[in-house]
Amino acid sequence: MNITAPREDRTSAGVFLMALAVVFFTCIDTTAKWLILAGLPALQVVFARYLGHFIFALVFFTTREGLSAFRTQSPWQQALRAGFLMGSTICNFVALQYLPITVTTTIMFAGPIVITLLAIPLLGEQVGIRRISAVCVGFLGVLVVMQPWGTAFHPAMFLNIAALTLASLYFIMTRRMAGKESNASQQLWASGLATLALLPLAASNWVWPQGSDWFGFCIIGAFGAFAHISATTAHRLADASILAPVIYIQIFLAALAGVLVFDTWPTVWTLAGGLIIVASGLYIWHRERVKTSV
Repeated sequence: MNITAPREDRTSAGVFLMALAVVFFTCIDTTAKWLILAGLPALQVVFARYLGHFIFALVFFTTREGLSAFRTQSPWQQALRAGFLMGSTICNFVALQYLPITVTTTIMFAGPIVITLLAIPLLGEQVGIRRISAVCVGFLGVLVVMQPWGTAFHPAMFLNIAALTLASLYFIMTRRMAGKESNASQQLWASGLATLALLPLAASNWVWPQGSDWFGFCIIGAFGAFAHISATTAHRLADASILAPVIYIQIFLAALAGVLVFDTWPTVWTLAGGLIIVASGLYIWHRERVKTSV
């Protein structure tokens, strides 16, 4: 039996699960960068991330629901959502090969800003001049991080922008499907379709992991499964406008991972741009809260 759980009003549990998802998202990026720097092709690492996710989801959900866990009412929406997530992961992992994890993470913080813009044509939402102004300020923060005028600029940052846009589309699709499609079907379709699509690409340039790299190669998929199961469940338990600011705790986690794992400290430009992006995102969150409470 396919279980589509209805939306619930359990804000505290939703916020906790979203925070847990952010921890696992940081683990995904850290492990991916580690494996790519160890010499594994980026597409192979993306494949490992989705294969592990799919195996975990398959065991977890089919033991409870059987093959009906795959059942969906919106196969095209599921495929589109899976494509957005896979594309975002590919762009992000390739960017991680060239950029510090603090830079890639900070640029991804502009997610609420992009979602605000995309919500106008895709969700039919009305956005006032204040939120549009906050969006402009947020993109100014992205420019501060990217520094297109300076020597620190790297073309891989455009991959981060692409990853940001695709991730925002993924979260909009998640928002639209929450309460309509089961967590099981969303996880199985997203990870399963990505695994099938990436298999021939990864196999054509396969490099076997060496030594301790095997651990990261095997565990990255579990991080992905835990992250997205937690995030999807969180969106069912609490409103997206409440969950949005939780993502900003990742700036501390990414900085910590950068220092401890890669011996890379965030630059002043990254911190300054990050503060601008976070301030803009928090203002957008505040305006959404005001709007929904009226």
